[in-house]
Amino acid sequence: MNAAVVTGIGVVAPNGMNTEEYWNATLAARSGIGRITRFAPDGYRATLAGEIRGFDPAAHLPGRLVPQTDHSTRLSLVAADEAVRDAGLDIGELPEYGVGVVTANSAGGFEFGHQELDNLWRKGPEYVSAYQSFAWFYAVNTGQISIRHGLRGPGGVLVSDEAGGLDALAQARRLLRRGLSAVVTGAVDGSLCPWGWIAQTATGQLSAAEDPRLAYRPFDEEAAGFVPGEGGAMLVLEDEAAARKRGAPGVRGRILGHAATFGPKPGTVPPDDATALRRAIELALADAGADARDIDAVFADAAGVPDLDRAEATALTAVFGGRELPVCVPKTLTGRLCAGAGPLDVATALLALRDGVLPPAVHTRPSPRYGLSVVVGRPRELRMRAVLVVARGLGGFNSAMVVGGSH
Repeated sequence: MNAAVVTGIGVVAPNGMNTEEYWNATLAARSGIGRITRFAPDGYRATLAGEIRGFDPAAHLPGRLVPQTDHSTRLSLVAADEAVRDAGLDIGELPEYGVGVVTANSAGGFEFGHQELDNLWRKGPEYVSAYQSFAWFYAVNTGQISIRHGLRGPGGVLVSDEAGGLDALAQARRLLRRGLSAVVTGAVDGSLCPWGWIAQTATGQLSAAEDPRLAYRPFDEEAAGFVPGEGGAMLVLEDEAAARKRGAPGVRGRILGHAATFGPKPGTVPPDDATALRRAIELALADAGADARDIDAVFADAAGVPDLDRAEATALTAVFGGRELPVCVPKTLTGRLCAGAGPLDVATALLALRDGVLPPAVHTRPSPRYGLSVVVGRPRELRMRAVLVVARGLGGFNSAMVVGGSH
């Protein structure tokens, strides 16, 4: 069976609006977290976010698309454009129904919906945009990407919160195994608007700190919640033989294995139960035909919530034993990007494999009691063949993916 290879990457993140800009900022530990500017956060419990600042959609997209789309959809289109360019994908040369789109989402077009509800309340129904009928929807990014690039193959959307981005990549791999030539896949997510902010703060897991240096500190004794953000990554996945046949300009890496599990019903076990997450990791390794010794580093979910950090550390140490395995948390520079987090971690892992270097986490002093070797302070050089990416979503979603280099 041919491997699913990544031939294109597109990134939009709080600290970089394309792949190489993001990667350079991440290696330099430049953070995109700060006080929210898109609305006044005074009066809310949390005021910090990983916000993409200075984005002008008119500079990237046709004018007709701007009034039709939510902010997160515009970002998704920009990331998909970069991924398709990076892959050198000429849609006209591929089978008409041979390229699909699979994305993940956790909120849909919350900001668009909020604006239209405000129009309804303040002005009346005649002022509500007709585009509200689809701009709010979870699947809108899949639809808009497929329309923009003329992709007529199967489409889909996964909704499993932060785990969803990895689940979308896994679904894309399944479609390749069923005969598709390529799939544009990943997630760009975020809902930094008053309506979305209420939904996020209602979880009780957001950091109330006002200083970015004290806010999101996973695996730290002082951890007290996380900082949300917006952004993510889109990838082009291809069947390896199909990519060779069309003369793809290069292979960024490989998706080697994946598994998803669902935790016990909330409230039925202690919140730090690690069983389901451990099982996802073990099943992903099995799917990759690998064992724990084949993994050279882990890109952690890193919730920044003590119970959840403890559960992840327990699962990782149970699988990898006493190995001094490097653990990366680049999302300390961006915040947790909902469904966009997993694909961005996969993109970061592929860049790390390419360059032989692991990016550092910032603002956290990992506690020895977690037993993890978190990369902090400065990048760590390391030759790697395969890494594990872990993601979890609210309510018990767990997803784990094994990613390999280009060879």
